[in-house]
Amino acid sequence: MKMESDTFDHLDLQLLSALEIDGRASFSRIGQVLGVSDQTIARRFRRLSAEAGLRVVALRDAEALGQDQWMLRLRCAPDGASVIADALAKRPDTNWIGLAAGGTEVICMTRPRSAGDHDDLLLGKLPRTPSVVEIRAQQLLHRFYGGPTGWLRKFRALSDDQTAALRPGPQAPAGPACIDPEDEPLLAVLEHDGRATYPELQRATGRSESAVRRRLAALLASGAVYIDVEYNSDILGYSRAAVLWITTAPAALHTVGEALATHDEIAFASATAGPSHIVVTVVVRDTASLYAYLSESLGRLEGVQHVETTPFLRRVKQLTYQRAPR
Repeated sequence: MKMESDTFDHLDLQLLSALEIDGRASFSRIGQVLGVSDQTIARRFRRLSAEAGLRVVALRDAEALGQDQWMLRLRCAPDGASVIADALAKRPDTNWIGLAAGGTEVICMTRPRSAGDHDDLLLGKLPRTPSVVEIRAQQLLHRFYGGPTGWLRKFRALSDDQTAALRPGPQAPAGPACIDPEDEPLLAVLEHDGRATYPELQRATGRSESAVRRRLAALLASGAVYIDVEYNSDILGYSRAAVLWITTAPAALHTVGEALATHDEIAFASATAGPSHIVVTVVVRDTASLYAYLSESLGRLEGVQHVETTPFLRRVKQLTYQRAPR
């Protein structure tokens, strides 16, 4: 994959890629690996934050934690979809929200932290919303790509040596993935700013700095939490996204999913329970690139029986916070 931008350059892509590997790496460490000064990295980081929506955030890995995840398709009255998408974006258990189908459909991933949250949303709030005409919910069964495995690595902006130098070493034994109630103040800060300093985390939690370090290291090592980057893919020259609902032959489900994970255009892929067998998020440069992907890379996969394509009209929320309209 190639970056195409008149505003940002290869070093910006390398910085984003470095943060995807270790979002808490110091500017001096990133600069050393990339061969530039820490001041240069700090300036680039501030610019990407101001102009490209860059944020580093902590995410709970629902799959590692054994929590349910669902993809929702909400068919709405034309004047209600945007309002519903904005309301869903304010919920802490949602991400990857987009408006589609000419602005009459909302697509949303939800990760309820309890059965009560799930029932409240799917059986309570949404069915009572007059603008919602139809609700389709598909449970995610198995992740082929996404989560801690980020899309930026498909640009191959970093060498193998640079990637190895940036990858954090094991700082704690990889125990069972779990989040305790006393972890909530720590995660509340990190879900807003994944680069929050240890003194900031100490003040927010009331725990000693050494205790905060140990607990964060344990959460990361277990896979319960990972640090991810949020940014506007337009800056890389990739301004179009779509969700594909793929039906496969049952025996081909896993091989198709594994093959999809290797495609450069795929940012997320998961097996699902529902009308389709696999749901993927595709990020491409333009409509022509989407057509090329559907007719070539995807079209050549054996076992694919049917594909429904839902282009995003507007992305409302990606990770933990709502995107400002562009």
